[in-house]
Amino acid sequence: MRPPADLDRRHLLLGVAGVAAGGLVGCGSGSSGSGVSPAPSSVAVPPPTGTPSADGSPTPSPAPRATPSPTPTERAAPSGPPDPDVAGTVADDLDVPWGLAFFANGDALVSERDRARLLRVTPKGKVTRLGEVRGVAPATGIGEGGLLGVALAPGDEDTVFAYLTSASDNRVVRLSVRGGKVGRPKPLLTGIPTSVHHHGGRLLFAPDGTLFVSVGDAEDSALAQQKGSLAGKILRIRTDGRAASGNPYGNRTWSYGHRNVEGLAFDADGRLWATEFGDKRADELNRIVKGRNYGWPRVEGRSSGDDYAGPRATWSPTSSCSPAGLAITRSTAFVGALQGRCLFSVALDGTDAGKPKAHFADDHGRIRNVAVAPDGSLWMTTSNTDGRRTPGKDDDKILRVTL
Repeated sequence: MRPPADLDRRHLLLGVAGVAAGGLVGCGSGSSGSGVSPAPSSVAVPPPTGTPSADGSPTPSPAPRATPSPTPTERAAPSGPPDPDVAGTVADDLDVPWGLAFFANGDALVSERDRARLLRVTPKGKVTRLGEVRGVAPATGIGEGGLLGVALAPGDEDTVFAYLTSASDNRVVRLSVRGGKVGRPKPLLTGIPTSVHHHGGRLLFAPDGTLFVSVGDAEDSALAQQKGSLAGKILRIRTDGRAASGNPYGNRTWSYGHRNVEGLAFDADGRLWATEFGDKRADELNRIVKGRNYGWPRVEGRSSGDDYAGPRATWSPTSSCSPAGLAITRSTAFVGALQGRCLFSVALDGTDAGKPKAHFADDHGRIRNVAVAPDGSLWMTTSNTDGRRTPGKDDDKILRVTL
């Protein structure tokens, strides 16, 4: 069980959350400058050599691939549409589990946002606390910074890439978990604007070895339209933090005009998708294309004309969803909903998407992340200890969802 001190912290947060209930959705302001600390020459993770295809989808290259994709192939998947069912609890008594990445043996690396800890969780529920990541500034009140997304390095399960909030910025770092111990983080990309909300924070390795990074607008919406700013973007970088070859503007920007993206996933054909928090009008599921402008703050939700890339699915009003984590398998996008307090499924047909369908509404509270496990099930994390609602018994949890 959790120590009394942590319970006291939660009770204090809940007092604040009661005042702001419904007023803020999960999602950070600072300068648009950036600093890069190059990776030491001894690092075993080489820069990627592949480049995107003409439509922006990553293409395979000789560079080492990330940990083998846990997503089953369409040929191996059961027939018929997925039928999500909560099969049980993998782990509980966690503190805002945010990032989740799978090792080849089926264990998962999990980040706890506020405690800044990395955990290793087995499918049978054994939780090993690897240690705390240094230099993380945890969220305060109902803020959203801390230790966020994690990704395992291509071809090297002892090396982790993480997105975190420091005292001065958001940043991407690399660290070792060799021997089950957390090493000192090495900054790769610094100077990402930060604020109380809108940090972004999701990391996703592409098949060509490049790393996609989702960054919120840091509560300064004008930055989202500035192609040279790191805020309000989906970035594409090398493993040393520099801009990847083939990016549309010669910098790290892959797409822009984003408010706050917390979910990134590839479909079976290598297309990139993202979930995005709207303001009040509409939340979005977007198909991400190289160089496109997704409209924020000029557009929220659907719009007419071709100046901005339109969402493939929307939720309106935003209180009905607040989409966080994203997983795609069996031609279906699965979206964790914070304010919606459910898991949404959205059928995908090429670049088109169907109408969202809610599952487990109000059964488990706020849903933060969802990921496809090596066995084809989903791991779904709750986010009830983040100060926005009264935690349930043994919150937060990782739940196993069969399809």
